[in-house]
This record gives sequence, C-alpha cells and structure tokens, in this order.
Amino acid sequence: MLKLVFTGVWVCAVSLGSVYASIKYASAPVVTDAEAERRASEEYVTGEMVTVPVITNGSVQGYFLTKLSFSVKKDKIKNLPIPLKEMVTDQLFDILVGDQLINVADTSKFDLTHFKTAVKDGLNAKIRDEVITEVLVEQLEYLSKGDVARIADSQNQPREKPVTIKDKDGNAAHDVVPGKPSTEAAAH
Repeated sequence: MLKLVFTGVWVCAVSLGSVYASIKYASAPVVTDAEAERRASEEYVTGEMVTVPVITNGSVQGYFLTKLSFSVKKDKIKNLPIPLKEMVTDQLFDILVGDQLINVADTSKFDLTHFKTAVKDGLNAKIRDEVITEVLVEQLEYLSKGDVARIADSQNQPREKPVTIKDKDGNAAHDVVPGKPSTEAAAH
C-alpha cells in the first residue's frame, strides 16, 4: 500500500515538474517591430469558392474548385476600381484556363509557390499597384465531368471526393487564414 502511495506522489511530482518546466521555458515567438508594423497595415480578405472549367479540345473535361484568401494592404484595398472578389475570379480564369498552370493529366510538375506568385502578380498588375501581399490557397481540387454528372443525376452511387491538387513536392494547398477556424484544413 505504501508503494502505491509513493508511486502516486512520484507521478504527480513528475507531471507538475514537466508542466512547470514547459511553461517556464516556452517562449513566445519574437516579433520584430517591422513585422508588427507590417501586420498592422494588412488585413486578410477571405475569398469565395470559385469553379473554373477545364476545357480541352473544345469541350469541358472537369472543374477546378478553388478558394483563395489574401493578405492585402488596408489603405489600398479601399481604393480598388473593381471589387477584389470579381478580379480574383477573372484572374483565376486567366491563369487556370488561359495559362494552364495546372495540367490535370500530370500534376507532378505543378508548383504551388509559382501558382501563388502568379495569382498575386496578376492581380497586382490588374490593379496597377502593390495591394496583394500574400495569397493563401485554402482549397484547390479537381472534379471530373463524370463526377459532376453523377452528382447532378443523383444516382445511388457513392460520391467520389474531389481530387486534391498537389504540387511537385507533394504538398496539398490548404493554407489557413490567420484568425479563422481551420475546420476544413484539419479535415484534409
């Protein structure tokens, strides 16, 4: 009985000691003055789900489902000639359909960093100012034409999940917007 009491006291002491040590030695991330100033001058704009058709040989083969969010400069976002969400949709059509940055048949060459940079640079070029500072890809998936038809016909077949687009390094595009709950990103 005495061994059981000493074991219990020992376990409590070790647990309390480890909690104390982790709190004492844990440090908050160091934020420089420049970083704090940059964060204060920016805000995050959550994007909408955008569906972009994949057209090959004159017919639709499937659809890209994408949701992008942006870090933008607060003082410049107010003066945009066109609402940001409409410009994003237009730019995504240009990039995904016109430039064909993603080849559905071979996604092994897809570069997520290049995709984000292309969207950011394309939007800033349309705006003719450096408004967008960062692009966050919350969702980037592909749904084939057959999957869309199956869903539309409401057949009793199991619905396939959209195919997550991965870049050449195998990373999926599921950025999390700071300050927003990440329920969808945690599910992937």
